Amino acid sequence: MKYKVVILLFVISQAIFGQDNFRKIENKAFTVGEKLTFNVKYGFVTAGVAVMEIPKIKRIAGRDVYHVTFSVNSLPSFDPFYKVRDRYETYLDVEALFPWRFEQHVREGGFSMDFAAFFDHRKGVAKTSKGSYDIPANINDIVSAFYYSRTLDYTGLKVGDKFELHNFYKKKVYPLDVVYKGKETIEVEAGTFNCIMVEPIIAEGGLFKTEGQITIWLSDDELKIPVKVKTKIIIGSIDAELAKFEGLLK
Repeated sequence: MKYKVVILLFVISQAIFGQDNFRKIENKAFTVGEKLTFNVKYGFVTAGVAVMEIPKIKRIAGRDVYHVTFSVNSLPSFDPFYKVRDRYETYLDVEALFPWRFEQHVREGGFSMDFAAFFDHRKGVAKTSKGSYDIPANINDIVSAFYYSRTLDYTGLKVGDKFELHNFYKKKVYPLDVVYKGKETIEVEAGTFNCIMVEPIIAEGGLFKTEGQITIWLSDDELKIPVKVKTKIIIGSIDAELAKFEGLLK
């Protein structure tokens, strides 16, 4: 009898989850096990460490997802000036490269904020503690948009060309354009890289509490590893430079 129940549950799950008509993105940029470590600099001072990592694959809503984590922590020596303990998580669909869940936990100085959203792509809604909100197909959170942008084809682009994405944050859908800014060779602790430069135009929900202009250097190859991130803010700039990497897609 119990085997019949198991079979029935399997059939039901296939009926619910087995006929999704989601997009399928060819991903030659990243995979589970990738870990990128960055030195975060404020001016000439190394103020903290950031880590972007895909530690495992999980199952959400009947789909395989990359569990992606991004953390930023100030160094103990910098804590008395401005203590940072930020953590972001996204659960990124392996085939479609859109998020099923996003979490943001910000601790910067005396400021704190927590936010979470579940993206029901079958019903076209984002669910938060404040309510449910309509979303377009293939919506992003800020972290999933970054990983998806690593799979885009930048060959043949002219400076100023852009990809138009959308980002859901809190209770609204915002435009998120990725603008191509050209090429540059840069040297960081992890090595010397030929890079493409992109500028995400983020209306709301960035990776730092203080919003500002952001430029990202991605390795000019299929992996498009983030090599450097420069965030211009009112009182200067914050640079995150790649210090080491492991688990890259081969």
